[in-house]
Amino acid sequence: MQIAVLSDSHDNIRNLEKALNLVGDAGQLVFLGDFCAPFSLAQIADAFPGPVDCVPGNNDGDMFLLMTVAFQAGNVTFHNPVGVLSTPTGEIAFTHYPEVGEGLAATGKYRAVFSGHTHRFMQKQVGQTLWLNPGDIMGRYGEPGFVLYNSDTGAVQRVLLG
Repeated sequence: MQIAVLSDSHDNIRNLEKALNLVGDAGQLVFLGDFCAPFSLAQIADAFPGPVDCVPGNNDGDMFLLMTVAFQAGNVTFHNPVGVLSTPTGEIAFTHYPEVGEGLAATGKYRAVFSGHTHRFMQKQVGQTLWLNPGDIMGRYGEPGFVLYNSDTGAVQRVLLG
């Protein structure tokens, strides 16, 4: 299954729209925090037809409204501070913070671990675990994008928004 992994939109709704138009046939979307305003989560929930799993970031201020949007959307599940997805090939953990992601990867318990926060793409092998940061949607350092992760093969495709 293709999993679209996005992070750190910081209310950049134009880049978020570009990303959502490029997720293709992904069956799952994981968002690693820093939507910022709840309207960004609503944009994701409205545009992506499949399940959306997410964690809050350090810039997601109104958690009550984010939870309200998630509940009303019907396809959004919030996890805090760590989410875990079970796939036929192993579990995938995700969090906003790289320090937590690094620790999760070091346990060797997960096939892959996703973390955000730094706004920079990173792909690293920690033992048998892939540790991945998809970069950001915001474009803070000039390369906005996200990742498509194939949970069957472990393949990673970085998608830049241009």
